[in-house]
Amino acid sequence: MSRYLMIDIGAGTMDILYYDDSADLHYKAVVKSPARLITETAEAAGGSLAVSGCEMGGSPLSGVLKARAEGARVVMTPAAAATVHHDPARVEAAGIEILDDAEVAELRGRPEFTPLVLGDLEPARIAGIVAGFGVPVDFDAVAVCVQDHGVAPPGVSHLDYRHRLFTADLDRAPFPHTLLYRSDEIPGTMNRLAAVAQSAGRLPTAEVYVMDSGMAAILGATMDSRCSGLETVLVLDIATSHTVGAVVEKGALDGFFEYHTHAVTGKRIASLLRELADGTLTHEAILAEGGHGAYTRRAPGFDTVDIILATGPRRRLLQGCPLPAVMGAPWGDNMMTGTVGLLEALRRRKGLPAMAYV
Repeated sequence: MSRYLMIDIGAGTMDILYYDDSADLHYKAVVKSPARLITETAEAAGGSLAVSGCEMGGSPLSGVLKARAEGARVVMTPAAAATVHHDPARVEAAGIEILDDAEVAELRGRPEFTPLVLGDLEPARIAGIVAGFGVPVDFDAVAVCVQDHGVAPPGVSHLDYRHRLFTADLDRAPFPHTLLYRSDEIPGTMNRLAAVAQSAGRLPTAEVYVMDSGMAAILGATMDSRCSGLETVLVLDIATSHTVGAVVEKGALDGFFEYHTHAVTGKRIASLLRELADGTLTHEAILAEGGHGAYTRRAPGFDTVDIILATGPRRRLLQGCPLPAVMGAPWGDNMMTGTVGLLEALRRRKGLPAMAYV
């Protein structure tokens, strides 16, 4: 018997999937994301802030911290300050003080400071949610996905750098599941994945794996039963913060693109999907538009596409899309796209029997 826990940590929600392979049962939950919770706490707190913990995803939080620094003290440990920016000079230019851990710990005890502890994964909260399922809080493996831009070298765009990390691996093995890393395999520049793995290691589990949320979503979307037996599929995951589209042919990733969701419309999504399948998208052009990038390994042609399947909490954007997209729901739940992708990646990694996500 094996028990697996999958956690997809996004900007708006944290999606949790528990799977027991011996009983062939799964339980799931969709809850408020850590980034949203900590941002709300920071907004509600008055006065100065003493911030510790580790790097987490937090664009809204960064804005709150910068705004607070205009009228009060905001002090952060070096590890926590990476949430705002990897360049300490940029953080300090916003009026935020970076102090060593001991200094921040001392200030946390003062009445004029509200303490905040940053982190994408809170083991106690996760344990409480799983306990609510009525199952053992004890796992053979925990897998977590977040978006990690990596720590880019000076002068290199963090978007471009993240893209290069993925495409180098995909050129060697063009399958999303190859970007699932065990906790001791995480690339050295992927700070956020490493921080999440360290936090997940405090759960009662034998192994910890991490994966980029975009790659997990691509794989999870292809697990929708309507993709079964089809040769060429276009999948689209429109999440709260990011939108990822991919063309997958016989299970191999031919190409993908990624944008901030607020920057795309249904009409633009339609043109992106066509250009992706036809091989006319370029990474440089997408970056110039403000997107995260594009990758093309092979172009099967839009006319060969068997289905366009869309998932994600903001897929209502497709109301303005002229293409005949099908609303997908791997394992019967649109919100489980990332967690199903994690589970399928783990299944392939471990050589477990094939699963039908219906």
